[in-house]
Amino acid sequence: MDFSLSDEQVALRETVRRFAQAELVPLAAELERDNRPVPRDMVRRYAEMGLLGINTPEALGGLGLTNLDALIVLEELAKVSSAVAFPVFEACVGPVRAIQHFAPDALKQRIVPQVCAGEMIVAVSMSEPAAGTALTDLTTRGVIADGKVTINGTKRWCSGGGHSDAYLVYTRLSDAPGAKGIGAVLVEKGTPGLSFGQPETLMGFRGVPSADLMFDDCVVPEGNIVVPAGGFAKLMEAFDLERCGNATMALGQASGALEDVLGYVQERQQFGKPLVDFQAVQMKLAEMQIEVEAARLLIWRAAANSDQGLPSILDSSSAKCFANQIARSVTGNAVQLMGGYGYSTQYPMERRMRDAWGWGIAGGAIDIQKVNIASAMVGRRFDQRR
Repeated sequence: MDFSLSDEQVALRETVRRFAQAELVPLAAELERDNRPVPRDMVRRYAEMGLLGINTPEALGGLGLTNLDALIVLEELAKVSSAVAFPVFEACVGPVRAIQHFAPDALKQRIVPQVCAGEMIVAVSMSEPAAGTALTDLTTRGVIADGKVTINGTKRWCSGGGHSDAYLVYTRLSDAPGAKGIGAVLVEKGTPGLSFGQPETLMGFRGVPSADLMFDDCVVPEGNIVVPAGGFAKLMEAFDLERCGNATMALGQASGALEDVLGYVQERQQFGKPLVDFQAVQMKLAEMQIEVEAARLLIWRAAANSDQGLPSILDSSSAKCFANQIARSVTGNAVQLMGGYGYSTQYPMERRMRDAWGWGIAGGAIDIQKVNIASAMVGRRFDQRR
């Protein structure tokens, strides 16, 4: 068992860190101010650096590295902001992985290389007005006939909604009840019958567009089915990697906050000495360091155990649950230590705290991860409806 990164991983992390700190910090402030996503020219810059295909096989246009490598990069970007990291999140741990692992070869070959090249952004569309945590209650329906799928329904809380080029849409594809009838279809922006609601205004996640998706007799080729009815377990298997990505985005808020506040308490003086010389501050810093390191190790274990495949639900939910929790506490403590500078919108700390709360809601709330963990521990799912 080795807890150290390889020389190549250290070099990768440092390269991305230098790029992020030099070029993305000003961009993050702009995205936060204007609530707009990363510009397409920067997305293509990510692609030129290989950041959109880190853990994608070389045959599909990626670098062919591991899930752990992708998460190492993602944390360095998330330290700057959720918004600047989001394109890499979507490409490396989001719906593209479901397409890579489960889509028909023709669809996989058409979509994945475009994502790696920065020419296409793919978002996932899961939740509905009456189906969030109870995802198997979704009612959006795709009817298969004559080589086509006709989709009707409404999806909600789609990060990337209205902005992305294509959507992995969770939908019913048969009359089978519950999870047995659910599959996923790729729907590209511009397809007749697909429209979008007004952009959401959220507490955090500024620069990460979100909107409802409406399907009104939206027709796509049957070849766009990524996972057929009865494949809900496969979708959740792919989502286990997205949980690790969510955990890393939360971790980035915490580790970025810790780095910032560590510099602040050594420079800021009160009563004639630096804040760090006060024992109460030392105790708080130590607690924050422990939380950040523990979260990072849980995430890295989940990724390392998955090798080139997908993490287990036990590992991914444990990592997400803990990282979501400590992100809230670490960023909250950082705001407190920095006082007015932490609370001011002129500095990134309050943004980190708002985004930290969001990651504990997105992708399955903290308490749902605890249910997943308990389910994995006893080896069976729990019926919350009875």
